[in-house]
Amino acid sequence: MRGMTKLTARDIVERAPDGWVYLLGVLRTRLRTGDFATGLGLVTAIGAAAEAADHHPDLDLRYSWVDVALVSHDVGAVTERDLRMARTIADLAGQAGVALQRDGLSALELALDSPEIGAVLPFWTAVLGGTAGEDDLKDPSGVLPTVWFQKSGHQEPRQRWHPDLWVDPSEVRGRIEAAVRAGGTLVSDEQAPSFWVLADPEGNKVCLCTWQDRA
Repeated sequence: MRGMTKLTARDIVERAPDGWVYLLGVLRTRLRTGDFATGLGLVTAIGAAAEAADHHPDLDLRYSWVDVALVSHDVGAVTERDLRMARTIADLAGQAGVALQRDGLSALELALDSPEIGAVLPFWTAVLGGTAGEDDLKDPSGVLPTVWFQKSGHQEPRQRWHPDLWVDPSEVRGRIEAAVRAGGTLVSDEQAPSFWVLADPEGNKVCLCTWQDRA
């Protein structure tokens, strides 16, 4: 079916309209509406266009902005349909005098390093009420961040929980510099530009992730 082919990350970022970023398998933007009424009107217009196209974005209406997330749910990836919808939404925003914001957008995952993933995954599935995969746990409503489970060794001391923060590649340098100024350290850039490992002054780690150099 036309528009059903999964696009590569590079295809997506090269062809997406201005103002959109690709984070965690989803095309995203923030519409800076400035007030609730403008946002509500824009959501209504987007909803009508999406219904006509039989393709439905995830919309989060707030007082002064609307967050938009595009992914073809039946395919589980961004497709040509999402790029078309992104262009439509950009046009509707322009007609409403609303700017698309990409700077500062991010997406959060939580990672649990464990030598026995099969032993801990059922517990976290029960506590969080999510849907478990082979090595991850998702909230069906999409409200809570995805938890994924990474194989580790048994040797102590070892890291357990850490956040994975996904940002656009253009955000990485500024985030690292700000983290270092705030007392943190750059632990490793061996896997850059896929991800960088940072630590706070107490040694708690976070991975700063991008779409680059990934399958």
